[in-house]
Amino acid sequence: MNSITIKQQPWSRMIALVDMNAFFASIEQLDRPDWRHRPVCVTNGRTGTCIITASYEARAVGIKTGMRLREARTLAPDLIQAPSRPERYGQVSSSIMSALETLTPELEIFSVDEAFLDITSCQQVYDCTVEELGERIKTCVFNASGLTCSVGISGDKTTAKWAAKQQKPDGLTVVLPETRQERLAPVPVTELCGIGSGIGRFLAQYGVHRCGDMKQIPISVLAQRFGNLGRRIWLMAQGMDPDPIHKETKAPQSIGHGKVIPPNTTDKQVLHTYLLHMAEKVAARLRRYELQAQTFAIGVNTRRGWIHRKLQSLHPTADGDLIMALANFFLEVYWDGRGVHQVHIGALDPQPKDHQGELFSEDHARKDKLLATLDAVNHRFGEFALCKAPLLNRSDMPNVISPAWRPTGHRNTLES
Repeated sequence: MNSITIKQQPWSRMIALVDMNAFFASIEQLDRPDWRHRPVCVTNGRTGTCIITASYEARAVGIKTGMRLREARTLAPDLIQAPSRPERYGQVSSSIMSALETLTPELEIFSVDEAFLDITSCQQVYDCTVEELGERIKTCVFNASGLTCSVGISGDKTTAKWAAKQQKPDGLTVVLPETRQERLAPVPVTELCGIGSGIGRFLAQYGVHRCGDMKQIPISVLAQRFGNLGRRIWLMAQGMDPDPIHKETKAPQSIGHGKVIPPNTTDKQVLHTYLLHMAEKVAARLRRYELQAQTFAIGVNTRRGWIHRKLQSLHPTADGDLIMALANFFLEVYWDGRGVHQVHIGALDPQPKDHQGELFSEDHARKDKLLATLDAVNHRFGEFALCKAPLLNRSDMPNVISPAWRPTGHRNTLES
């Protein structure tokens, strides 16, 4: 770390939030200079019809994430459809996060395009103002990726994250610790990260609509309803979020994969292929991190909403065949023939693999060796280089890089 003494009284806590600007679309424009300053919409593959993200040129004419491509073209007939390249996005994200770690080791990768930096302990060695420090962070990101970002700096995570949104794109907003409560007071509580519409409705029952209203109710009201999260929400709205930087990725509470499929699909064999695809992806990811699960959520999305069930295998497993057996049971018993446009399979109780039972099962040991060979081949030559015959007809849409993606560990959903 470079020797770098902040020119003002040190803050008791200093947090920065880095937020990339239209991340996926910006990468497409970076890699294709002729697309710069033009409306670019990223979709899930060439056949994707839903916009994952849009460049600021597209947003300027009203195009939003989640909008159908057909509707977007009415707003910008000259828009450029960019099939998503999740591996490229992951590569750029990894480069950015590695660069930020050179500024401070206290880094929390919050999502594929956001990171918190706790620079409290670094204040005595940085010879710059807070604003200059923010610019240093922005320069670090640009040098690592060629992309701009927006940065928020304050005395807690929630306020820093809110601040980063105030001057997008390519902005820098500093909220001094002593002004946090005043700055947040007029902000609707649902604009704060982690306060969704459900919690918002609960707070509205007590007359809490804006952050400044929160001090009108005792902290016990939220604690009784939401536990420790409620206590944190009460403090968040007043610029006193106590949440520390989480450097380590928590153990997974679930591992799942889903896929959008052709609208109104009623062919059971087609559904079987898509569910098999998801079953094998979930199983491979469990095995990669030496996990297994016994309870699986299996569902299909229809025009009337999701049809889903939690089903259990006889024993914890990371075998795609056993997971698919549950999916077949689901199709036979619970699916009523309605047209489907999305499928999903999730392992709800991932746990470390128990190796003891394998010592007494020759069949189990043989299957384990087969799966290990399968995983080794696919790791070397690419996902599904070796697969069951029906998966030759699997969707050609690329993998999706979710907001929860991480460069390493179980949240790296792109690793073969």
